[in-house]
Amino acid sequence: MSLLSLLIALAAEKSLSSSFWRFDYYYQKYASFFQRKKTVSKFKGSTLSYTIFLLLPVAVIYGILLFVGDGLLHLIISTLVLIVCFGCVTTRNSYKQYLHAAFRGEQTTSELFHQQLLQDKNLPAMGFGQTLIWLNYRYYIAIMIFFTLFGAVGVVFYRLLTTVIEQQNSDSLAQSKNTSCDDNSADDNSIEIEQLSKDEESSSDEDNRYSTPYVSSGCKNYHDILFYLDWLPVRITSFGYMFVGHFSKAVPMWLESFFDGKKPTHKILIDVAQQSEDTIVDKNDCTAEPCLLVRLSKRTVLLLLASIATLTLFGVIH
Repeated sequence: MSLLSLLIALAAEKSLSSSFWRFDYYYQKYASFFQRKKTVSKFKGSTLSYTIFLLLPVAVIYGILLFVGDGLLHLIISTLVLIVCFGCVTTRNSYKQYLHAAFRGEQTTSELFHQQLLQDKNLPAMGFGQTLIWLNYRYYIAIMIFFTLFGAVGVVFYRLLTTVIEQQNSDSLAQSKNTSCDDNSADDNSIEIEQLSKDEESSSDEDNRYSTPYVSSGCKNYHDILFYLDWLPVRITSFGYMFVGHFSKAVPMWLESFFDGKKPTHKILIDVAQQSEDTIVDKNDCTAEPCLLVRLSKRTVLLLLASIATLTLFGVIH
């Protein structure tokens, strides 16, 4: 059933463009509801409040699936949840806009989209191809692994946790912009990015997805929780990169990183991915490395699907 849900969700994710099928659409409504709820207002800003905020949707999904006796209905609900949690429209639009600007020779504009994506996703400084490697893991491969191991409940928990962490950064950026209105250069950059992406997102709810400031500061432990959640999936994914790429070249990096408990998970994934693919390209061509690494990620997704199918046939998972 997991394999069937994954195949349906992967096929449907890119073709369903309505905001109804986007995780951020429900996150915005849930955060607004939680902010207005008087019952939890007394705990606002506490660890308990953040824990309730994070676990309540997980408990609701778990309860619904627990009381659904029909196997077909269980499959439908799980698949719908998976479709909603799959992918990220903002990342896909940024990738398209980056490539369009790069093909037109507008390197400054490409870099603006690159920096904006890093800010939106609360990521440290890294190349655009490296950013895509990490976000492809976060919005596709990690979702597939968590769904296979823990079902729809695990997917909701993981996606909500990553969104809360992104929310922390979005609100801090919004506050810094409000206090630096006199900085003309910053304003010009913001206006330019907004104008460039206006055509892609004018009919989307993405622009308002973080309008609720309830979890603006979040819980500091969220980053630690995500680090441990990503520990094994990142190493599985990096092994996939190595398997579909240059195995002999990447295996020393993979072995070195496997037992390193302090190295950031995104660094492990990026380092192995770069060793698994020939990324020595023309420095003047800013599209070569992102396209190569995206193709590597797609091959890894196919490998993961094949592995899940094999495990399903042998009855290891179902």
